Amino acid sequence: MRILIMYATLMPVVIAGAANMLFTKTRLYRETCVPIDGGKCCADGKRIFGDNKTWAGFFGMIAANCIAQILWGLLSLHSEALGGANELYRFCGNTLLFNAAAGALFGLVYVLFELPNSFLKRRLDIQPGKTANGCKGALFFVMDQIDSLLGVMLLLVLFAGITPLQYVQYLLLGAVTHIALNAVLYTLKIRRNL
Repeated sequence: MRILIMYATLMPVVIAGAANMLFTKTRLYRETCVPIDGGKCCADGKRIFGDNKTWAGFFGMIAANCIAQILWGLLSLHSEALGGANELYRFCGNTLLFNAAAGALFGLVYVLFELPNSFLKRRLDIQPGKTANGCKGALFFVMDQIDSLLGVMLLLVLFAGITPLQYVQYLLLGAVTHIALNAVLYTLKIRRNL
């Protein structure tokens, strides 16, 4: 039952993540993708974030999450089980305004919490979209799964009052879901690597 509650709460973020990944494969994205770091390098001569962190992807994730949260809220209004299970609606009303604001905020935090991971990977000469080998590779594989979730879960602490144990549960479920979704997208040749 707890897993269903967590999915009822997190599903807009899952949907938005998949939608944004699909968006990055479109012609519109390719025509508008400007790196967030503008191609600039740090004092070490290495890119700040790299080519994979773009303004189009940044705003695409915010927009996708906003839309997904609104649609999920509408669906939840018509499903007592779904609406009652969503932890966001225990403290905040399921309104259009709340869902739009929460969706945009979840999308913003999602992309902001990915940036430190990208910054560290550039410092360690790990190419954008690639993984390393050995312990470093294992560490960044885990970080790639949870970096954005760390911020999303902090918002759940603020909006839904989840406990530290629930934070860890959400993090684990989110990581497993992220890996599974990446595997599906890889199989469909939408992602280049897991």
